[in-house]
Amino acid sequence: MDKIVIYDTETTNSTIWGSIIEVGAVVVDKNLKEIGKLNIRGRMPEGEVPSAKALLVNSTSIDLLTKGNYSHYDFLGAVENFFSKAAPALFMGWSNLNFDRRMFHFNFFKGNRYPYITHSSPNCEHDGLHVARAAQTLIPETLKTELTDAGNESLALEGLSRMQGFDTSASHTAYVDAVNALKILRIIKSKHKTNWENFLKTSTKTGTDTILNKEGIFSIFENVKGKNMTYLVCTMHPEYYSHSHPKKSNDKFVFDLRRDPEPLLNLSVDQLKVTMKSFSPKCIRVLKINKAPIILDDQYALKEKPYSTLDYELIKKRAKMVRNSEKFCRNIQTIYREIEDEKEQTKTQEDLLPEETLYEKFIPNKDTQLFKTWHSSSWEDKLRMLDKFQDKRCSWFGQKIIYQEAPHILPPDLYKNIKSEIARRILSKNREKWQTIGMAYQEIDTLRDQASNRDDEEELKKLDEINEFIMSIEKKYEIA
Repeated sequence: MDKIVIYDTETTNSTIWGSIIEVGAVVVDKNLKEIGKLNIRGRMPEGEVPSAKALLVNSTSIDLLTKGNYSHYDFLGAVENFFSKAAPALFMGWSNLNFDRRMFHFNFFKGNRYPYITHSSPNCEHDGLHVARAAQTLIPETLKTELTDAGNESLALEGLSRMQGFDTSASHTAYVDAVNALKILRIIKSKHKTNWENFLKTSTKTGTDTILNKEGIFSIFENVKGKNMTYLVCTMHPEYYSHSHPKKSNDKFVFDLRRDPEPLLNLSVDQLKVTMKSFSPKCIRVLKINKAPIILDDQYALKEKPYSTLDYELIKKRAKMVRNSEKFCRNIQTIYREIEDEKEQTKTQEDLLPEETLYEKFIPNKDTQLFKTWHSSSWEDKLRMLDKFQDKRCSWFGQKIIYQEAPHILPPDLYKNIKSEIARRILSKNREKWQTIGMAYQEIDTLRDQASNRDDEEELKKLDEINEFIMSIEKKYEIA
């Protein structure tokens, strides 16, 4: 890929119910030379209760949250436009596959925009943290690091930036974090010239799946309980290397070659399940092909114990036994399917709200094709077009967007219904998935106690401002 977009977000909350309010991005060429950038903030959408802790972390004042130049709707539109113009590109952040990408999924979903823009063709996505983890494991002197409380190397972005001598006074602002992530990746690229392209080759699901569908022995890198680990693994039988549960289609199995597979090959499913529970570390490792696992040549893991003590011919023999054993690989698939089925049975059966159903049901192509026309239309036309959406979720999101952006054009009954639904959610006295008024007050009280113990007058002042803002939201919706 000739272009890479290094990006970061700041949000009102760390859950799918929160909103992205800041995006920073640097577009670079394949040599990591800057060719474009984005630094943009938006207001929080109407009807949401923010997390006080999130606002403190990303230094968002109530004025920034409510009086910025861009409404949340216009903000998402500007980000979508920038990302679209950057395409085709490889998108990367720092732990973005666990957080930022997911936040884009749900913010774009709720905004009637295509959710998967950062990793759908022609784009692809990787994670700077994964690259750093592998680089640091291969050459521990790659980056200067801090230690965690447990004594392990920390690869947290702020600490890494500080240890490399970068300015961290504005860390947790999206653009600064994106720039610092880029600087760290430049260091890694300069010290890992041979493997830089290899680090990035799993940035697509198809590319990763192709590797795991072929006969092979290779090194993988994972973080286990805070420690960076290297494993020598082999691929499984080509018909049974994938998780068979429909919600786990991105999970693929590999076998840890420290284990002798021969005693396992003819066990029944129940026998194998019991035997596998006694193994530490696990004999089966699960790679998520949508999460850009680092997969390198076998030589790297072969330098580490216990693999370095094994004869390579023995290793190849083990790999061949695993891949050729249809029964064993099928049994592994069955075991993991049963585990997932048990989880499904224990899940609550309560109805999901539209906002949390993105992964439950795809948006019809007819509706995604309508998004562009809908966004380019006047607010009056947007209202009239709601009936054209085949998916009722898109109609609901459209109604809510109009309520937030142009409430005056809504029929009185529809306006009242939307406001009442928002009030029902945020004034709930229960411990909800989303942030309620009551939960916000509890969070503020906890943070106040902590700030008082530190004699942090500045933070106490910020918490007072946030508390007043929460009170204003409560006052507006308690009469809905």
